[in-house]
Amino acid sequence: MKIGFIGLGIMGTPMCGRLIDAGHSLYVKSRRAVPETLLQAGASACGSARAVAEQAEVIILMLPDTPDVEGVLFGEDGVAQGLSAGKVVVDMSSISPIDTKRFAERIIALGCEYVDAPVSGGEVGAKAGTLTIMVGATDAGFARVQPLFQAMGKNITHVGGHGDGQTCKVANQIIVALNIAAVGEALVFARKAGADPAKVRQALLGGFASSRVLEVHAERMIERKFAPGFRIGLHQKDLGLALSGARALGMALPGTAQVAQLMQVCAAHGAQDLDHSALVQAIEIMSDQTLD
Repeated sequence: MKIGFIGLGIMGTPMCGRLIDAGHSLYVKSRRAVPETLLQAGASACGSARAVAEQAEVIILMLPDTPDVEGVLFGEDGVAQGLSAGKVVVDMSSISPIDTKRFAERIIALGCEYVDAPVSGGEVGAKAGTLTIMVGATDAGFARVQPLFQAMGKNITHVGGHGDGQTCKVANQIIVALNIAAVGEALVFARKAGADPAKVRQALLGGFASSRVLEVHAERMIERKFAPGFRIGLHQKDLGLALSGARALGMALPGTAQVAQLMQVCAAHGAQDLDHSALVQAIEIMSDQTLD
């Protein structure tokens, strides 16, 4: 297929590479220079989002936030200006479920399909093609793009209609954030009490406390390896979506609000561009105790 891909960051570049490896023709656009590895693999660089949409049958977005998606879709020389009936727009960013429904209405009015398909799994999952993909779409829209998702992900779920994929992603980010905070608290507690955090982690991996966060992120905390797979600043944005959604729904998310404040502590200390496992630094600051 002729695939457009807009957004070639930490996640987008390896996802694009997986599609090229699967035999698709890629037309790409990035705010920065297109990575040379993609060009050498056969991707064609385009000068605008409109040009991408004109060339491709399916246009995939992987962008930081809701305003970025809206601008790329509907701004000057945006995707919408290059669409023709029958094409598919797939947003794999993590953005507002409410705005997603609005974007879908505008794209559908142009005679095209709209699919929201945010992902989980980080840079590692993007490179390995093992991403979890949460899909909001019509049955027909999902069927059109499912083969593309199979090149990028492993656990692919059609959650429901437009916006439901983004709602699922917000739920995912709530769970991950609280998990990271719990692991960070446990390890700092262990260190403050005089135990070796690495050995505590190893012991816990064999019990009911075991989790992917304990396996991967706890190791990063202990080894102080905070190069971003998923930045604190982006996770802050996702928790903001959760909290604004909770206000609109008239419900409480007390744990989410607390972790959002821990992330704000990190951001206030200049850590917003570190991996979200660096959330442990907020707990270290408040406890006057580091893991190293």
